[in-house]
Amino acid sequence: MKEYKMRRGEYLEERIPDMEATVEEYFGDISGTEEYKGSDLYVVADPENPVFERIVAGAVSYSGKKDKLAVEFEERPAAEVIADGHADAAEDAVSAKNDFLLEATGRDAKSRRDSLKRTVEDDAETPDGVSE
Repeated sequence: MKEYKMRRGEYLEERIPDMEATVEEYFGDISGTEEYKGSDLYVVADPENPVFERIVAGAVSYSGKKDKLAVEFEERPAAEVIADGHADAAEDAVSAKNDFLLEATGRDAKSRRDSLKRTVEDDAETPDGVSE
């Protein structure tokens, strides 16, 4: 499961006031919910795009902090997708993921990667603030 934060000064509930409808719009009918860190996330067990096997997405609430978007995209193996004749669906799957994450976070793919790199670098620092 990956968690994404919003741009400075923005909140997930303002960017996506109806998470359930937005998840359905991008990926298909919601089949249920799944608990993650105390929050219920939406599960799409049979996504519309054949590249996806299962999708879990929703807001994770943290006490005293802004909500984060939590998402897990389970994809079928590429060889299986191609064998089933759905190779063209791969491009649509990438677009759907990127468009959904951009709408939710306000960050494009490059900005999200840079943010994840900074998080990893911050985690690598020792308690006294000196990098290892």
